Amino acid sequence: MVEWTVQQLAQRAGISGRALRHYHQIGLLTPDRIGANGYRYYGPTSVARLQRILLLRDAGVSLDEIATVLDSEHDQADEVAALEKHLVRLRRDREALDRRIASVEHTIAMRRQGRLPRMDMMLEGFNDRYKTEVVSRWGQGAFDASNQWWHAKTLAQQQQFQADAEQLLARWGELHAAGHGPSSPEAQAHAAAHVAWFAQIPGTPTHANDPANATAMVLGMANLYVTNPDFHPAFGSSEAADFAAQALRIHVSPT
Repeated sequence: MVEWTVQQLAQRAGISGRALRHYHQIGLLTPDRIGANGYRYYGPTSVARLQRILLLRDAGVSLDEIATVLDSEHDQADEVAALEKHLVRLRRDREALDRRIASVEHTIAMRRQGRLPRMDMMLEGFNDRYKTEVVSRWGQGAFDASNQWWHAKTLAQQQQFQADAEQLLARWGELHAAGHGPSSPEAQAHAAAHVAWFAQIPGTPTHANDPANATAMVLGMANLYVTNPDFHPAFGSSEAADFAAQALRIHVSPT
């Protein structure tokens, strides 16, 4: 039977000998045997356990949790669940890397032809500055769907979308300045247009025709318009932003 010493196993596993000795000290990985010379020797059983330890460690599982998973009666199900989470993360990382590779390849190809790269392609995979907020509010799936939809647009289409968004918010300021109330026909008509604007964005509950979650999303955005001062200039004032929020709340929760 083939056996490896600490240094031999460490070299093959890509970790330090100190890490292996630490795993032994905390009872996480016991050598198959310890020789008369005091050397630790690792055979197929301990190497198989080390593989599982390294996979779970890479999945972000703590050493204490790994020990619990591997030593429990239901370790296989727990281990599979941890690895499935790790697989999802790896796939997301691969998708992001693929987008960056495509961006660099496009830039290289355009430069070789003496042409300027498309501005949106140069930033593909790099300009997802709202990812954390979107994921925290509506989940990774919502971000992935909306992000793919956004990056599939040409620069001209992205600029048009942004112009439409600015016009949508500015219209609230015009209605407020004209003295319309949040429940007026004019305000409610624009609230309907605002919700329809949300619906064009994949990944949102409004796009998925999910009434309950769509209402929650619109109410959440209404609160954000009021509480986040970054939005106020687009509406024209904080008062106009509050007016828009009231109208949207009435539109989705009339009772």
